[in-house]
Amino acid sequence: MPEHLRGVLIPIHPKGWPFVGAGLIISLLLGLLTPWLLALGLLVTAWIAFFFRDPARITPEGIGIVVSPADGEIQAITKRQPPPEMDLGDRPLTCISVFLNVFDVHVNRTPVPGVITRLAYHPGKFLNAALDKASDENERQSFRIETADGDVYGLVQIAGLVARRIVGFVEEGDQLHAGERVGLIRFGSRCDVYLPDGIVPLVVKGQRAIAGETVLADNRTDEVPSGWRRS
Repeated sequence: MPEHLRGVLIPIHPKGWPFVGAGLIISLLLGLLTPWLLALGLLVTAWIAFFFRDPARITPEGIGIVVSPADGEIQAITKRQPPPEMDLGDRPLTCISVFLNVFDVHVNRTPVPGVITRLAYHPGKFLNAALDKASDENERQSFRIETADGDVYGLVQIAGLVARRIVGFVEEGDQLHAGERVGLIRFGSRCDVYLPDGIVPLVVKGQRAIAGETVLADNRTDEVPSGWRRS
């Protein structure tokens, strides 16, 4: 990319290029019929490119820092039973839900650095992701992440009414850096983060969150951030 365009053009995630390419081809074919259809096709293609944008993020690093896995609105902060495939026990844990609309960045990131000790896909329905029962009934991808200090967190990507496909970038056993990309959901969805006992959320319901940057919780005591990572 030319140097003068860096910081101006937002990159598109590689998973989005097949859709952008298909949109361009269809637009050109429609343009053979009428210029209006060409314009409409290009407009839809532009929206597809916008949906798959993948901006760089500056992620705070430090033991105990929990960042948002997704761009979106903090929809709920509640005690909830984790999905059984995550192996997080049978007691309710504090769960922070981030709801993504179709205009949000849909590349999801790990809320904490650590090792993926369990990664499980669960087929299901495509209810509105804003509904509470979507946590149990919808298609989802669940991550169990263990940090270097032994804490265990849960992350769940939940498909929604419009979202029909969860795309993973990582595998079980992978070591994750702070804010590393772990997958995306097409098109509109929800991410749930399950916190270990005793961690108090630092966000409120209705707050906007930025993936990899907004601090959801902080399990540190007298530590200070060790630095920042561009990811």
